[in-house]
Amino acid sequence: MTYTVAVIGTGADPDDPDTDGFAMAYRHAGAYRRLDSCELVACADVVPENAKNFGERWDLPDGNVYTDTEKMLTAVEPDIVSVCVPPHIHAPVVMTCAESGVMDAIHCEKPMATRWEDCQKMASACKRAGIQLTFNHQRRFGKPFRKAKSLLENGKIGSLERIELGGKNLFDYGSHLFDLCGYFTDQTMSKWVMAGIEYSEENVQFGAHNENQAIAQWRYTNGVNGLASTGDGGIVDCHMGLLGSNGMMEIGGEVPLRVRTGKNWTTVDTGGEDVHGPNETIFDAAKQKISARIPGATVENARPEGYIDRAIADTVDALATGREPELSADNALQATELIFGCWESARRCGRVDFPLEIDDNPLESMVESGQVLAADNQ
Repeated sequence: MTYTVAVIGTGADPDDPDTDGFAMAYRHAGAYRRLDSCELVACADVVPENAKNFGERWDLPDGNVYTDTEKMLTAVEPDIVSVCVPPHIHAPVVMTCAESGVMDAIHCEKPMATRWEDCQKMASACKRAGIQLTFNHQRRFGKPFRKAKSLLENGKIGSLERIELGGKNLFDYGSHLFDLCGYFTDQTMSKWVMAGIEYSEENVQFGAHNENQAIAQWRYTNGVNGLASTGDGGIVDCHMGLLGSNGMMEIGGEVPLRVRTGKNWTTVDTGGEDVHGPNETIFDAAKQKISARIPGATVENARPEGYIDRAIADTVDALATGREPELSADNALQATELIFGCWESARRCGRVDFPLEIDDNPLESMVESGQVLAADNQ
């Protein structure tokens, strides 16, 4: 069958991204266009110009370009909706979609939401409505991570003992990394977390607060330990480190993936893909291949398959076959609980045991109360 698809939150210029927006809707649209089973039919954005530009870019019918989400859902009744609004309004938009009763699946950008209560409400509402809810933690589909998982399962470094994370922050950037922790631990639940943060300079990305630096330690129910260090001067000098009983792997350090089981590192071939996606060599090769076959082909036609393409293809296939999608809301909840748990530990100045028993956003609450970010530094 063919699924009709609508996008909510088109964003502004996709060629000029910043921490206010990356226009991820354009990447979602390109992924759906690759699939014979999907037809992009409508969009909605509260900024008329953004909606209009998106509609023109993807050749949508004039009548299917909206500034009101509810009107679009009522008129178009799409099968699948991609939610690409900022994270602080993920929850109200997803809830509106879930309560409309017209769709089969919602694919939402990450991070889940800016309040722990909202994360849980979204997942529960979609379960009640029988809607497949997924979140765009697309890095699971990258070759550096897929190959690392395969090597781990084949015992290359023995049994997994510790996961280490290094990145810009725990929430916006870190949501990918914590999701990958779930991937490498087969979605094992966390027992507890201890963390400290530094937030003396305002750090708002896509409308949400992120700490300047953090150090965190946690433990899974199977005994595997976790360690995260974020911000400038962090002690983890790669995206992810997997430490086993007989060796270790580094993902996204000096090379996309390398393994050490003795004294020396061995680089693993990842087919020209790094932690973010296919590199420029792959992109150039794709352009040359397309240009040779189709004179005058556009860059869009030459775009190699990226991680978002694979993520959306998986969510659509899961919907069609009735299986659990890799990017399920349950998996996203697991990753997000760890993030909010880190901030809650910093707020309490102590260890936090799971399940997490809060409703708010601990970092946001600390900013609002003055517990972090001194007034003269705002």
